Amino acid sequence: MTAPRTPRKVLGRLSLPERAFVADALRTETVGGVLLLLATVVALIWANIPALRHSHESVSGFHLGPGALGLNLSIAHWAADGLLAVFFFVAGIELKRELVAGDLREPRAAALPVVAALCGMAVPALVYTLTNLTGHGSTQGWAVPTATDIAFALAVLAVIGTSLPSSLRAFLLTLAVVDDLFAILIIAVFFTDRLNFAALGGAVAALVVFWLLLRKGVRGWYVYIPLALVIWALMYNSGVHATIAGVAMGLMLRCTTREGEQHSPGEHIEHLVRPLSAGLAVPMFALFSAGVKISGGALGDVFTKPETLGVVLGLVVGKTLGIFGGTWLTARFTRASLSEDLAWADVFAVASLAGIGFTVSLLIGELAFAGDAVLTDEVKAAVLIGSLMAAVCATVLLKIRNAKYRRLCEEEERDDDLDGIPDIYEQDDPAYHLRMAGIHERKAAEHRRIAAERAAAARHGLAEVPGGAGEEDGRPA
Repeated sequence: MTAPRTPRKVLGRLSLPERAFVADALRTETVGGVLLLLATVVALIWANIPALRHSHESVSGFHLGPGALGLNLSIAHWAADGLLAVFFFVAGIELKRELVAGDLREPRAAALPVVAALCGMAVPALVYTLTNLTGHGSTQGWAVPTATDIAFALAVLAVIGTSLPSSLRAFLLTLAVVDDLFAILIIAVFFTDRLNFAALGGAVAALVVFWLLLRKGVRGWYVYIPLALVIWALMYNSGVHATIAGVAMGLMLRCTTREGEQHSPGEHIEHLVRPLSAGLAVPMFALFSAGVKISGGALGDVFTKPETLGVVLGLVVGKTLGIFGGTWLTARFTRASLSEDLAWADVFAVASLAGIGFTVSLLIGELAFAGDAVLTDEVKAAVLIGSLMAAVCATVLLKIRNAKYRRLCEEEERDDDLDGIPDIYEQDDPAYHLRMAGIHERKAAEHRRIAAERAAAARHGLAEVPGGAGEEDGRPA
């Protein structure tokens, strides 16, 4: 007779190893998000102060690289196609890890972030398309509001200081990983105009070599870094967006441990490369892509032009409704139920936070309107404004429930038996309860001792007082 299955909880508590991994990832992403925020502010100042504006354009447009290899690119182009490949390489490793060891390993557990991410991309695209069909605008930018920027979202969490429970943080992180996967597919399928089959074949062949070297256990950065550069250059010249090379290499890394290994090669390399991605690659991309001219008229145009209005509504309204709706549908039509520690208002707050679409949204905006520099800048401004509005909405919603979050986090962190493992993870361990019984018995014995001492002191005090104590002139007081 099989034991009955425990009902699955939507956004339930993470396992201890998964929680430790998520905490490490979030710390790096949060620092990277703060740097991204600073880079964006610097880019806006640099591009809008008249004395500095020309230098921003000059630096962004400065070309360098070997022209014979088709790589004589501008600095802004290197940031978008080169440095972002590092970001997508880390995204590929994250996705591989989730597929083999994380929440996406089991179909039942994967249903929630996958459905939520799909709805969180489909609804913004629909909102954008309807806005532009109604306003007679261009539908080319339908994919711009579909992406979530996890680093920026976590930077907002760091700034507002909310004590978001680990389950909601993990949901946001897993959601962003799935979101990145579909954003990559969108870039590969919809923004590849021309194909150079010779270069594409070379990139595929080099990727096969990369995979074989990994399978054979070949080690050494001096082997893989030159090979990675060759793969990237061939992918760029093939017409497929060069960041796809980073994803492909990330997916090829092994993310499961073998006997004698403390960490898998994928986890080890991710640990080394993630700071480079979050601390350099993404902020540098923001520095050259977020530098759009902001004026009163330009801000007004964001809410009057259908292309830019569609981006804002897609991020602020479409993302929130899509992710919240996808999560609710998963809970409604499966056997899963929402964790008893959380309410649907919590899910709605996190869904609004996912409306911060920055890095990939800016990239897709550049690709979608590549032939129109003015509209590209306007769409970038719309991404910035939409992301800011989503951040403000999420801040208000999360602050309202912050007292509850703080209480949940304190419960998650409590370690009364001082064994280094939060008590909430030891409820099924008899040894934990024996340790706690011993602790409570020692406390009870201490309280009994103190009570006996106080009682004895009280009796001793009464004994020292003469029979006429409290009397005045020989009469009882």
